[in-house]
Amino acid sequence: MSKVTLNDINVSYDGKTQILKGLNLEIGEGELVSLLGPSGCGKTTTLRVIAGFVIPSSGQLLVDTEEMTKVPVHKRNFGLVFQSYALFPHLSVYENVAFGLKLRKMDKNEMDRKIKEILEVCDLTEYAQRFPKQLSGGQRQRVALARALVIEPRLLLLDEPLSNLDAKLRLNMRVEIKRLQKKLGITTVFVTHDQEECFSISDKVAVMNGGVIEQFGTPEEIYSRPKTEFVARFIGFENFIKLRRKAAQTYVAEDGSVFAVEKDGGQEECLGTIRPDDIQIVSSNDTGSNTILAKVEVRTYLGKSYQYELSTPIGRLVVNDGSGNLVNAGETMRIMLPSTKIVLV
Repeated sequence: MSKVTLNDINVSYDGKTQILKGLNLEIGEGELVSLLGPSGCGKTTTLRVIAGFVIPSSGQLLVDTEEMTKVPVHKRNFGLVFQSYALFPHLSVYENVAFGLKLRKMDKNEMDRKIKEILEVCDLTEYAQRFPKQLSGGQRQRVALARALVIEPRLLLLDEPLSNLDAKLRLNMRVEIKRLQKKLGITTVFVTHDQEECFSISDKVAVMNGGVIEQFGTPEEIYSRPKTEFVARFIGFENFIKLRRKAAQTYVAEDGSVFAVEKDGGQEECLGTIRPDDIQIVSSNDTGSNTILAKVEVRTYLGKSYQYELSTPIGRLVVNDGSGNLVNAGETMRIMLPSTKIVLV
């Protein structure tokens, strides 16, 4: 198991456009860390810096205590799995997995032992003599994983490895990757733009935007307590309210509505944000703390619930409600924003 440290990494492809901007990241031994963000945020470039395909213009990459910023790709001993699988179509599963070991001129008997062992770990033993065209997408992805793992790499680097699979297979494969990663205890970096996939598989998540990491923490921390507006919007917060601090744990909206918050960041002016699922529809007689009156503009059926787009004194809000008590467009309702669910960013 290896520890990975990126210190003040800067990358510029043409000398003008900066892709990574003083990026810092620390990945602990045996951790699976995901780089999450929209296209162009720098997550794949960060992976390519770690892999050795991109040499940063400045900064430092350490694996354990070894400086590896300019070490060539072939000398890093990292396992790489890409979106395209990159299997050799003319080689069998066994031969594809053997490829990296043959390059290392490993003893034939030792190589055979390692290949059979990793094929068993990846549930591929019965497919050893098949060719890639005879395999399903999930099986080909497992072959790519086996080929990366058989060399016993210091790190496993996964660049959107599930994006070519259908929804059901993606779900199965992310469970499989997590199982293999924990079983082998290998430090892993996983690049994805899919937040559900990311949160389900990761020990830690780095949310990236514009070449920097906006937030780094556990999936639970990021899902429940985003630190910036960008992170909040990216992971599904839709309601944002301009607030001004009145007292400890008490904030005032632009229309004068007062809201209590459980976690007070101490900002004088900020945005309060809350998920649509966390806003509650309450009795029209309830005028207690954190309640406001709202008018239904649009009602949309979501299957398990209804989504309401509301006009309110504090701005447009979106509410998801599964109670079955329908409110029609044009009617009013009273809603409550629980103090425990409002996040200040």
